[in-house]
Amino acid sequence: MIEHQQVAVGQATILVHVTFPGTDTEADTAEFVELARSAGADVKRCVGARRQRPDARYFVGRGKAEEIAELARADGVELVVFNHDLSPSQERNLEQQLCCRVLGRAGLILDIFAARARTHEGKLQVELAQLQHLATRLVRGWSHLERQKGGIGLRGPGESQLETDRRLLRHRMGTLRQRLEVVRKRRARSRASRQRNETPTVSLVGYTNAGKSTLFNALTTGNTFASDQLFATLDPTLRRFALQPGEHVVLADTVGFIRDLPPDLVAAFRATLEETREADLLLHVVDWSDPERDQRIEQVESVLREIGTEAVPRLLVCNKCDRLEGGYPARTTADLDSEGQPRRVYVSAVSGFGLDDLRATVRAFFHGGLEAVELRLRPEEARLRAQLYDVQAVTGERTGEDGTVHLQLRIPRDQLHRLCQQSGVPIERATSESVHRTGC
Repeated sequence: MIEHQQVAVGQATILVHVTFPGTDTEADTAEFVELARSAGADVKRCVGARRQRPDARYFVGRGKAEEIAELARADGVELVVFNHDLSPSQERNLEQQLCCRVLGRAGLILDIFAARARTHEGKLQVELAQLQHLATRLVRGWSHLERQKGGIGLRGPGESQLETDRRLLRHRMGTLRQRLEVVRKRRARSRASRQRNETPTVSLVGYTNAGKSTLFNALTTGNTFASDQLFATLDPTLRRFALQPGEHVVLADTVGFIRDLPPDLVAAFRATLEETREADLLLHVVDWSDPERDQRIEQVESVLREIGTEAVPRLLVCNKCDRLEGGYPARTTADLDSEGQPRRVYVSAVSGFGLDDLRATVRAFFHGGLEAVELRLRPEEARLRAQLYDVQAVTGERTGEDGTVHLQLRIPRDQLHRLCQQSGVPIERATSESVHRTGC
């Protein structure tokens, strides 16, 4: 049976990116190069082309294919990778024209996943996705696949090698689906147990390399593998996330998303992605220093819609604030909605900036949101006033005739209690009734 082709570490590679109308060439190419290097390829050059539509035979057209073939011979290239999904016939035609192996974007991502999967479950999921991808590519032009079995006592129609490969592949895929169904049922039992214990689940989602695993380790004191590379972590991990002493939720670290994530991967990771679909809250982690962050957010939201998470509440976690050119944001929480719930929190998983506010925000979500209160402060208690502005809890302010400052706040009651206790301000000065009279 044909094995899934892999990118050997240090293998000389040419990358091909075709620009079609309406695509972002620079951003797509940069991510493509990073993908190839993550797979271990030695990128010799990146070849660009412009077309109105893909060529049916070579995707890039005969002329460009001949140009790539000359470059491959000159550079001693063994592999050519396209930043696009190629049809089986296009891969076969290009291999014959270029005289080297050809890989599409989906195959490259599958190869990275195969190299990074560490747990038994992760390996099962990746193998199933590889076989689903390979099922349409068994006719790769290798002549031995069409040979008939023969010999004394075996003459007749027989069974071609291609048919044998297909039968073995279907059998293996069936076995993998059965094993993954066992995994899915086990995860379902674990979720049911957490629901019986009334333990909420919070799931980290986001674009690959947004810092999810680093944030996961910072919040749970875990040891999940984290690195500044694409798809550093694939295997789902669940840990207890302490919101405050004696109160915790379950935090799930999931696989990162990427543009044009292969459908076979989405299907194979169904058991893992169920943790996202069944979560009580999604923390959408974004690399806030990435100039393409808006596009990344939309691409993640597209995948989330595909797996059916539209109804799951989410909080945008703006990570890597330590990399911002202007320094850390002046305030850690922003964009309160009409009910007083924060929609965005600024953090740095590396430095710890904003993590306490993230904990408070998650806790406020599970306690029915932020409470509207009014707090009276004396002039000498301006430090607490500054702290409340730092966490963006202040929605209004007025000064009394005696110099007392009246702050209208949206904040979890326990967080306000903690800040007042640290500053030596009596919590009794905070009242809820006055807020309703002021209309805040």
